[in-house]
Amino acid sequence: MFGELLHIDAAQGERLRAARPSIEDAERLAGGFRALGEPTRLSLALALRDGHELCVCDLSWIVERPQNLVSHHMKALKAQDVVRSRRDGKMTMYALTRKGRGLLAALEGGAG
Repeated sequence: MFGELLHIDAAQGERLRAARPSIEDAERLAGGFRALGEPTRLSLALALRDGHELCVCDLSWIVERPQNLVSHHMKALKAQDVVRSRRDGKMTMYALTRKGRGLLAALEGGAG
């Protein structure tokens, strides 16, 4: 069906197979990493990690990109559940989700 185990024993293979994420979970996680794979979006997420909750105007200033572009990127991050938003009067405030913090931590763990 999928070939035979060559380098590990069957018990270890079964443990690894049982520990893998479901297809749906793997797709969700991959979507988050794809969202952070764009340099401006990664910079925005890092700013939120350190700034906690910020509006588009502040994020725009921090990453030195136009507000409409930042807004576009924030929508992409929100679609992948990397950030959440809330209204504060006329402003929309953004913050990282638990998933967003986890993705950033995973990226930084692999950077060393």
